[in-house]
Amino acid sequence: MITSLHSPHVERVKALLGSKGKKFRKSEGLFISDGYQAIKSALSPAYVAAPQIEKIYATESGLAKLQSEIDSADFEKFDLFIVSEEVMSSMTEAETSQGVLTLCTRSPYTFQKLRAEALASRKLRVAYFWQMQDPGNAGTVIRSADAFGCDAVIFSPDSVDIYSPKTVRATVGSLWNLPVIEDVDLDDLRALAQTCEIPTYAFDSLGEGSLLELPSPSDNFVTIFGNEARGLPEFPPKDGHVEVQMVKIPMLGSTESLNVASAATIALFHLSIGRL
Repeated sequence: MITSLHSPHVERVKALLGSKGKKFRKSEGLFISDGYQAIKSALSPAYVAAPQIEKIYATESGLAKLQSEIDSADFEKFDLFIVSEEVMSSMTEAETSQGVLTLCTRSPYTFQKLRAEALASRKLRVAYFWQMQDPGNAGTVIRSADAFGCDAVIFSPDSVDIYSPKTVRATVGSLWNLPVIEDVDLDDLRALAQTCEIPTYAFDSLGEGSLLELPSPSDNFVTIFGNEARGLPEFPPKDGHVEVQMVKIPMLGSTESLNVASAATIALFHLSIGRL
């Protein structure tokens, strides 16, 4: 059992969570996930290049819970370390720890791989988020895209770190169900949409078109959602790319706009109707 707060294991985990955690997570190719759902999802990932568990840390009570829900043979192939309650408390940012924490490798899935697959199949269903800043919203949209059958979720440069503890926690295991790609320029995605003749929809409260006018179900789409505070980037009118259709979600009440995670969930649900 690890009982020392100064154990190298503890220090490594805390480095991935600390003020310089983003830089360390990227350089080491690692991130932290807490809770049982991450382990369940990692045992049966939905795509080949999903994140992989490297180590499991659990308290005695956390291990007992894990053993009651998962066949021991499934998780015993990982390096498993028992830690004290005090050590677990220092290793997690969650207010209420489930007593189980995993050290995971980041997914190697890239935009280049997605592009190659889309060019081969001429099919693509993705949700793109421009300069999203809130980790909770990021986790929620990943979970919604997973729920409604997207091929991938893509974030622009200057967006939140998808491997931050808050984002990972908010995905509730969906990081293992579909690729999530960071630092993709919008122009690159639009160029791919043009080549594959994929309809491209940007959601904005001032959009001329209505979500209800879009085809449902839609076998192919690129959906674009803007920054929580600044909205969408400016799109050149016609520049050789597929023209972006500006779409709004009709509302009955008086509010001017929806939270970006709510808007994305509604839009992706509508586009998936008929495939559900």
